[in-house]
Amino acid sequence: MAQDQEVNRDQAEHGLMAADSSERSSDVEKNVKPFKSSQRSKGSEGPFGNEENAEVKFKTMTWCGVILILGLGAVATYTGYVIGQFKLAYPGVHNMADAGEVMLGGIGREIFGAAQILFLILIMGSHILTFSIMMNTITEHATCSIVFGIVGLAVSLICTLPRTLRRVSYMAIASFISIFAAVLITMVGVGVEKAGHDKVRATVVAPFSKAFLATTNIVFAYAGHVGFFSFISEMKEPETYMKSLYLLQGCDVSMYLLVAVVIYRYAGADVASPALGSTSGILPKVAYGIAIPTIIIAGVINGHVAAKFVYVRLFRGTDKMSKNTWGAFFRWALIVLVLWTAAWIIAEAIPVFNDLLGLVSALFASWFTYGLSGVFWLYMNHGRYGESKKKMALTAVNVCVFLIGLIICVLGLYASGITIGHDSKGRNGSFSCADDSKWKP
Repeated sequence: MAQDQEVNRDQAEHGLMAADSSERSSDVEKNVKPFKSSQRSKGSEGPFGNEENAEVKFKTMTWCGVILILGLGAVATYTGYVIGQFKLAYPGVHNMADAGEVMLGGIGREIFGAAQILFLILIMGSHILTFSIMMNTITEHATCSIVFGIVGLAVSLICTLPRTLRRVSYMAIASFISIFAAVLITMVGVGVEKAGHDKVRATVVAPFSKAFLATTNIVFAYAGHVGFFSFISEMKEPETYMKSLYLLQGCDVSMYLLVAVVIYRYAGADVASPALGSTSGILPKVAYGIAIPTIIIAGVINGHVAAKFVYVRLFRGTDKMSKNTWGAFFRWALIVLVLWTAAWIIAEAIPVFNDLLGLVSALFASWFTYGLSGVFWLYMNHGRYGESKKKMALTAVNVCVFLIGLIICVLGLYASGITIGHDSKGRNGSFSCADDSKWKP
């Protein structure tokens, strides 16, 4: 289960590199009918008119990816700390479902467990979508994208059939090396190809839906919290978890910031989604080819975690759990088939990478990484909120953390709904044969 955290990091890397680029997209504006000359002076520049020489400028909202990466990273570090404190207070907690049971009893276990399994299925869907994009890039769209999605479904399903994942740590290391090398090739590639690119803006004015979708993609970069309880459970000395957390978050934030700034500096508005396709010629094929282990392994580990969660939930306490028979294998295979089929349907229904990441972040990462940590702290300190000034300050902080999760969820769902609805009407519609590797945010 510790690798679940690593897996989310790998996949999140793609979403983060595309985050800044999402802010510059204004595809919705292409469908706006032009004003006639008699109307232009009244409405084409918005209710505030032309503000070029205005003394008071109302249109001042901008979005800065760097600030969001640092800010959300800092908050994610604190929420990871709270998860560690909750685990130490309740050592029996092994996953989010257990945490839900501690706070709300049986109903909490069911709600949190269902949310965790849906979250994992959506992540699995993002891996199938990435597999399709990878195949389209390498083969230059040799066939319908739906076919590539089915191939990704078949490969992932077969690799998830073993009921145990031995040497998972080695698989996770291979996955990390794979994505790190692919990202490095992309950064070097955009630096060489677009060395003369000088149109860099520190902030970008963007439609709200696109701008907030970029924010949710950054949130996805810190979505590994869902596996922190399991990670701590497998540590020989859980008390040393904080050291691991600080090292992890320090490396994460630094790497995300470096990759985002370098690729945006050279690619600008030409950043693809995922960003491995931001170069041209043979380089995207090389980058995606090297990233194949990550695309497959990370998805398979998530798929195995999801299947094992369902399997244990159904057969815990029975002799079916440990039997090595054809019947046991069939039951496991059926669970795997259902989960990966659901993931494939999601990938085909939302075939735009940024849109899918935005939906995942809004629905689940907003709570697992941010909102629920505030709830955990408030539960642990119930009845002691005003016993000291420090406790009062921490109460306010954790209420704010809960509100951050709520805001990301509500506004993220709104932004995702708008962009998914818009993109589904174009060539990237649901269950489309179109080349999904050509889409740019």
